[in-house]
Amino acid sequence: MSSKTLPLLFINLGGEMLYILDQRLRAQNIPSDKAKKVMNDIITTMFNKKFLEELFKPQELYSKKALRTVFDRLAHASIMRLNQASMDKLYDLMTMAFKYQVLLCPRPKDLLLVSFNHMDAIRDFVRDAPSILNQVDETYRQLIEMYTSLSGGEFQLIRQTLLIFFQDMHIRVSIFLKDKVQNSNGRFVLPTSGPVPYGTQIPGLIRMFNCSGDEVKKVQFHNAGNYASALREGSFEMYGERVIKLGTNMYSVSRPVETHMSGTSKNSAQHTKVNTAPNPLAKEELNFLARLMGGLEVRKPANPDTGFRVNLFATDEEEEEALISRPDELSYEVINIQATKDQQTNAELTRIMGEFTEQGEPSPSSSSKGEDLLAMMDGL
Repeated sequence: MSSKTLPLLFINLGGEMLYILDQRLRAQNIPSDKAKKVMNDIITTMFNKKFLEELFKPQELYSKKALRTVFDRLAHASIMRLNQASMDKLYDLMTMAFKYQVLLCPRPKDLLLVSFNHMDAIRDFVRDAPSILNQVDETYRQLIEMYTSLSGGEFQLIRQTLLIFFQDMHIRVSIFLKDKVQNSNGRFVLPTSGPVPYGTQIPGLIRMFNCSGDEVKKVQFHNAGNYASALREGSFEMYGERVIKLGTNMYSVSRPVETHMSGTSKNSAQHTKVNTAPNPLAKEELNFLARLMGGLEVRKPANPDTGFRVNLFATDEEEEEALISRPDELSYEVINIQATKDQQTNAELTRIMGEFTEQGEPSPSSSSKGEDLLAMMDGL
């Protein structure tokens, strides 16, 4: 498991969330000034400096429920509100889109290009807001600093960590089904055509060498695919052409997106039951949520008339039906934690963390770090 996976997971899921919300805001004819405010508020919160400092620290991935809670807070960082069914659908679309991108990445290193595609689109959303643009540019710099020097093996470990995170998620998405890149069971179809990864050759030739390193024989074989030569490598700079299209916006008003709950298999149900057992990382996950969510405060509009609800379904009736029919194993049961301006709660969190610390064993990253982080988030 890679300890550098969380920033990529958060930024790419956040990018997909913004694509979907932008499409729904336009589809529901929300006034442009309100739509702009929603997008700007969410991006401002998403790229909060102290929040990102915490996010970019090396750490293990946390559970789907924990991340879902963070994105629930993020989606409600402005005047827009989502009902539970719409939030469920939003998170399903986000996760399945990024899972598809991870699966189809030509090389593990291209995960960074996918992230840059999301970042490029986010930068375009706030091109008229210089202060927010500075936050986005600073995130580019952090991504470049952390990831461009990593080896291919380290990127492979990040990709493997992401695939483990997504492995039991098989939600069917209408766009993927129509494009025939997803089967009816929710699993993706990997292509056997198109350009090969940059730095590789089209399969079809076996070369054999002797012990001196001299080529002694060539054998050709039929690769059963329709491959093309590799495209040029995408740019890993702040500005540049990324070449690959994974991570770009696939939504439009004229192309609505639906999700369908796949019939979950026994294995999936069993896996869910295992996940409901006490989590040995409960202390760390609680600390993680307290740290991250301190900067993701839900804003309640001073005037209720200025707020509005966004529906990710065609009608309110469909939304209600989706909430009722959603399988229990796909229910995230969002955790609510108030981690700001509540000294009693902070003291309780610190006390709980202290109880989990084994006696006689130094733990520099638990209690003292937790208190500092909670205090830092209180100051936001």
